[in-house]
Amino acid sequence: MNDTSDSMESVFLERMMKKSGQERMKMGFSMFNMARMQAIASIKRNNPDIDLKDIRREIFLRFYAQDFSPVEQEKILRHLL
Repeated sequence: MNDTSDSMESVFLERMMKKSGQERMKMGFSMFNMARMQAIASIKRNNPDIDLKDIRREIFLRFYAQDFSPVEQEKILRHLL
């Protein structure tokens, strides 16, 4: 879905490109950290007694499951946990 007009998209891209690479990287890290915190909150809300190992598993699956086959997922999870 894209509900942004071409002119506004252009303004946004122009403003983003005026930022330094470091500023854009910090913004990306900040957005990823917020998404991670929201995912953890959701996981804990649905599983109040979940331990850290299982939180790590759920985060991996939420963020990256579609990037790996089930066999690859299990191999990665064995190394993460």
